[in-house]
Amino acid sequence: MMSKHEKTYTTQANFMLHGGDYNPDQWLDRPDILADDVKLMQLSHTNAFSVGIFAWSALEPEEGVYHFEWLDEIFDNIHKIGGRVILATPSGARPAWLSQKYPDVLRVNENRLKQLHGGRHNHCFTSEVYREKTQNINRLLAERYGNHPALLMWHISNEYGGECHCEKCQHAFRDWLKEKFDHNLKSLNDAWWTPFWSHTYSEWSQIESPSPIGENAVHGLNLDWRRFITDQTISFFENEIVPLKELTPNIPITTNFMADTHDLIPFQALDYSKFAKHLDVISWDAYPAWHNDWETTADLAMKVGFINDLYRSLKQQPFLLLESTPSGVNWHNVNKAKRPGMHELSSMQMIAHGSDSVMYFQWRKSRGSSEKFHGAVVDHDNSSENRVFKEVAKVGETLEKLSKVVGTNRTSDVAILYDWENNWAINDAQGFGMETKRYPQTLQEHYRTFWEQGISVDVITKEQDFSGCKLLIVPMLYLVSEDTISRLKTFVANGGTLVMTYISGIVNEHDLTYLGGWHQDLQEIFGMKPIETDTLYPNDKNYVNYHNKTYQLKDYATVIELTSANAEGLYQDDFYANTPAVTSHQYGEGKSYYIGARLNDPFHRDFYKGLLKDLSLEPAAPVKHGKGVSVQVRQDHQKDYVFVMNFTEETQPVTFESTVKDMVTGEEITGEITLEKYEVRIVEKNS
Repeated sequence: MMSKHEKTYTTQANFMLHGGDYNPDQWLDRPDILADDVKLMQLSHTNAFSVGIFAWSALEPEEGVYHFEWLDEIFDNIHKIGGRVILATPSGARPAWLSQKYPDVLRVNENRLKQLHGGRHNHCFTSEVYREKTQNINRLLAERYGNHPALLMWHISNEYGGECHCEKCQHAFRDWLKEKFDHNLKSLNDAWWTPFWSHTYSEWSQIESPSPIGENAVHGLNLDWRRFITDQTISFFENEIVPLKELTPNIPITTNFMADTHDLIPFQALDYSKFAKHLDVISWDAYPAWHNDWETTADLAMKVGFINDLYRSLKQQPFLLLESTPSGVNWHNVNKAKRPGMHELSSMQMIAHGSDSVMYFQWRKSRGSSEKFHGAVVDHDNSSENRVFKEVAKVGETLEKLSKVVGTNRTSDVAILYDWENNWAINDAQGFGMETKRYPQTLQEHYRTFWEQGISVDVITKEQDFSGCKLLIVPMLYLVSEDTISRLKTFVANGGTLVMTYISGIVNEHDLTYLGGWHQDLQEIFGMKPIETDTLYPNDKNYVNYHNKTYQLKDYATVIELTSANAEGLYQDDFYANTPAVTSHQYGEGKSYYIGARLNDPFHRDFYKGLLKDLSLEPAAPVKHGKGVSVQVRQDHQKDYVFVMNFTEETQPVTFESTVKDMVTGEEITGEITLEKYEVRIVEKNS
């Protein structure tokens, strides 16, 4: 876990970045608009701009014909006002001439249909031509702008995703498999359990990527294909950055990670735990559906906090918010505007959890095409007087007072383990409840109590070291290797507290079930073994009595056989009534808990509050508050920077139990104050 005495500057900037995606290439025939941009940048208190993301056709309108003059002017104009440039490589959307002349850059979909030119990110990551062309344009950019004083960071491509099933990708996939299985086809057949349905491969050439018109029910194949897609995307990324690392070794590199938006869970198509190792800085694009009608504002804010803590934890350093909207978006089912105050609150939440920036998509609204109604700092009215622009400027003024926060992190004694591969495997499993697995959402429900209590959490991956935390939570760890099981065993034996739930420890890293019942090491850790998992219909009801209180369960209930564990909670109904539902077990110097049923929020609050008390884990900031108010802290060796945020539609009292200083107004505060709807207060105190 990160020590609060360390401070990490992820870029050369020691100030909060504020700005966003700037597309001057859309306005090259309107010099008056470009001149207005410079004036409006200063009025909006913005200082950093991502440029060139989709500008390839403006930079190279014909093969080998380059126009950099307009970009030279943009660089110089931003530099003159004290701004910085985050320069993007343009591979996210290529010019039409490239697709026309080199059609093998076009993707083939899972139905083996060649795609047409259009959209974005529809290129083949294996194509030698596309790799050559992207590296060439990137080299020219690095040669021209690598020493420009405004250059702050490289923004590689944009929101990587998607997959290609062309013959080049099929060959690359087979080569990847040969390396993985040491050129031993029997090892592959064994790992994929191919005798099922007579699917044994006798030649490597027989292997095809999963397809709805071919094979898509061999789970080992599906899992390895998803792993290959991640590795091939990273390979393409690594090819892109060769000239950048060569010519600008001191300029940090990032690419923007994403989140799936309706439920606000981590992006699933790529394993970001692998990708993160290849980046200097983690950044992500956050577009929560604020003011929706299916959850409270606080519920949504909790989910945002979870993803922030995951992306911060990937490198255990501050991250960047590279895209957000100052108002609404154009691609939700309902594109609702942020209500007054929400923009500042949602922006400060990102800072509170570890971001050193608030960046937007987009700086200026496009005039045409699909993003002409997506939120922006500058609307079609070109005005600095509308509500959105004024709220952006207010955020900029606040960020200018938070430079001391830049580079700080959060110390955490609690960790939740999130695993992309586990999610792929559990979603692929043809069992349990097809609609109710909800692995990422389940982790967020276990995270909720800590977010409500102001307890910092690291959301880590299985490769990361968890030996230093006091409490480790691993819900629904369906896919788990023997190596990870061994590390969990050592963690508890050495004094850690481990919480595991239903549908855990079922399959190994090849998605093959463990034989002989639950893994022996898990039985030793938990002093029990799960015998059967009951999957419930939505209208089924059952309850668990835990410490003399009754809690409703839903979806899943594990029938448990005790060996040496204690029963902390009992089922009340059905054929397993009066049998253990929640267990505890002393193992070595530590303790383990197994939660056999999917229980409701009241249970999680009571259960985890009990663990917090037992482990003497307290919030970093002594602030009393009610439900819906979030208190998050960033720290350095001298100060705690405390963000107190009201994610409700009512005024809320909060009480500071020691004297603090408001970082925005400069006033000293002690005792009770009132937070208005969506209000945030940022204070500092001696650590």
